Amino acid sequence: MDSKDDIQYPYMPEGRMVRYVPADNAFMQEAEKVRNDHSTESKQPTGAVIVKNDIVVAFGANKSRVRRGSWAYDLHQKYCIRKLFRVPSGTKYWLCPGCASHRDHAEARAVRDAHKRGVDASGADLYLYGHWWCCTPCWDAMIAAGIRDVYLLEGSDKLFDHTHTDTVIGEQ
Repeated sequence: MDSKDDIQYPYMPEGRMVRYVPADNAFMQEAEKVRNDHSTESKQPTGAVIVKNDIVVAFGANKSRVRRGSWAYDLHQKYCIRKLFRVPSGTKYWLCPGCASHRDHAEARAVRDAHKRGVDASGADLYLYGHWWCCTPCWDAMIAAGIRDVYLLEGSDKLFDHTHTDTVIGEQ
């Protein structure tokens, strides 16, 4: 399934779309495992895998600059500056040290992991678990790396959007 007309993505590059796969998709399950094992972002943990020729060749999980148990972590849980000022999702990460900057997003980290491993990501696909869209800098990094398609979990626009009534954010 391709991008849905009824979903208002905060950003979608011209000529691009996202595709959707069910929860039992093997690569989406790998992205979920990466999220569970490697993400340090507590509010919206995400994981990504880059797949080329049906093989996972790189991965990344979003990372927060503050660690659990610190005063900054506790403060971020209750009073995220970006949330207090209603900063649009995907922008102004510098305002809150607890929010993962775009450089620390799962997509960008997966692209960097591919580069570190010497993998040519041209024509590869990226599977993202834990979010319902990709920000501008992440799209830019993926396009520059030659990522062909981005896959999200079916229903991710509800499950991983903190404004939706069916969200699972905070329960993860």
